[in-house]
Amino acid sequence: MIKELVLKSLSLEGIKKKTVNINICFLDDIKIKKLNQRFLAKNIPTDVIAFNLSSNKKTILADIAISTETALRNAKIFKTSPFYEIYLYIIHGLLHILGYDDKTERQKKIIQKKAEYILDKLKLYSKAYGNP
Repeated sequence: MIKELVLKSLSLEGIKKKTVNINICFLDDIKIKKLNQRFLAKNIPTDVIAFNLSSNKKTILADIAISTETALRNAKIFKTSPFYEIYLYIIHGLLHILGYDDKTERQKKIIQKKAEYILDKLKLYSKAYGNP
């Protein structure tokens, strides 16, 4: 399901003729906090961190780190499923890899709307309980 999610999300973004190699790592809050501190100078856990390692326009080479603890916690807070949260984080990470940012409020709105659009097109709704 995750591979299909990634490929369909990339296709919706017009990415079809590229070599794609994306590693997705599922971590706890302690490990993602260490990554966040080391690479982004933020001493807090986060939901997702994406690393674009691509060296040319024909290839997507990237790592996405996801906190499963944050997904579980946010699923309770937002009354969604943990799978929905993980799918959202994967798509959010992909969008970062494709060049979207979320440093300003305007950028946050754009990336959030884009993620919601992809989730809607893939029929992955917030109440969708199912297996990944």
